Amino acid sequence: MSIFRTKNLDAMLAAGAKPGGLKKVLGPTDLVLMGIGAIVGTGIFVLTGTGAVTAGPALTISFVVAALACCFAALCYAEFASTVPVAGSIYTYSYATLGELVAWMIGWDLLLEYGLATSTVAVGWSGYFQSLLAGFGITLPAALSAAPGAREGVETFFNLPAFLIMMVLTGMLSLGMRESARANNVMVVIKIAVVLLFIAVGVGHVKPDNWQPFMPFGAGSVMSAAALVFFAFIGFDAVTSAAEEVKNPARDLPIGIIGSLAVCAILYVVVAAIMTGIVPYMDFKGVDHPVSLALQVAGEDWVAGFVDLAAILGMSTVILVMAYGQTRILFAMSRDGLLPAKLSTVHPKYGTPFFATWLVGIIFGLIAAVVPLNVLAELVNIGTLAAFTLVSIAVIVLRKKRPDLPRAFRCPAVPLVPILAIIFCVALMSFLSWHTWLAFGIWLAIGVAVYFGYARQRSLLNKAG
Repeated sequence: MSIFRTKNLDAMLAAGAKPGGLKKVLGPTDLVLMGIGAIVGTGIFVLTGTGAVTAGPALTISFVVAALACCFAALCYAEFASTVPVAGSIYTYSYATLGELVAWMIGWDLLLEYGLATSTVAVGWSGYFQSLLAGFGITLPAALSAAPGAREGVETFFNLPAFLIMMVLTGMLSLGMRESARANNVMVVIKIAVVLLFIAVGVGHVKPDNWQPFMPFGAGSVMSAAALVFFAFIGFDAVTSAAEEVKNPARDLPIGIIGSLAVCAILYVVVAAIMTGIVPYMDFKGVDHPVSLALQVAGEDWVAGFVDLAAILGMSTVILVMAYGQTRILFAMSRDGLLPAKLSTVHPKYGTPFFATWLVGIIFGLIAAVVPLNVLAELVNIGTLAAFTLVSIAVIVLRKKRPDLPRAFRCPAVPLVPILAIIFCVALMSFLSWHTWLAFGIWLAIGVAVYFGYARQRSLLNKAG
């Protein structure tokens, strides 16, 4: 039964507090902006169009459903993050409650989720960036504009902009979290200002007739759209990866998690309502810049240019925070002996997991550059929904196992809220395609093989026992 061994919570907290580890430099504002930075990006600037075609004007309800699933899970995350302020997010929480194998599998799942999210967003960033360059009459050679086979009838070889943005942001992360947080904060403020500008300008062009019929494809389409646009909310969980670098985690982590989710949920619902009020929902079919399209239809081309710039900044912050979350999960798994020790070494000057950061950046930068990533949102979604389900289960388990543990933030109405989180997440997972379930199953099967072939024997818990 060694695969179900759990880590000692007191020992985990002591290890996270040891000197010489990650630098504690983040405050509540940094965490809220980090969460917004990870959330507001591809979801609001790209997926809103696909969601509108799927659900019609009822896309606003889809966003509410997805936000509710995240809200219940966020309350569970907030309790764990404030109680166990250790790097690793749900991987760490699972290790303390559900056992080593479950923790390994969810960590393995998150490595894929965060990694593919950075690669996918980097490809989207490249498209917007090349569009911006084209506006100035600058065109990249076709061979360096996209991955092989990404453009029909065009010979492409390497997506240079996607690779370069991954390298730039990897460099920022490797040189220090304080510096990365400052850059993230500036970019987040700019893109939120542009989203608010869209709302202020667009609301005057809304035609209520475009909201009829409100739910043209029935309730099932609303749930399908919710399963898709759930991708738009992914990111607040990355805030928990910063636990060991927060000055006052007991207070600041719940603020960062719940604050960023609340801000983004409101923005998404309002933007979706205005978009579908300006443009008939079917006109968004095949459109990868729905917010800009709405402004162009409204005759507000000058604002559309600002939106394109905000999209570039928005995607940059998503890559930054997702890459950050992935490196901290690698750091935690390595520190526990489940991955090579080199991945948890901290740079003496910068106070970051330098090697792990560059390893992640180069691998997923190359994936973004040479692999045509078309529809990865569902695969990222299923991994996140699985993580949210596990953290909700873990809250209930830890309440039973350690009722005495001091909790700076307590999830309300346990076990009702965690159970609602589980129900919402499993319901959304059921609306994802069988291809997504198959791919997810294959990745988990590889994870099982790696665990029993490598990680289990090298686990520090195994050596201690």
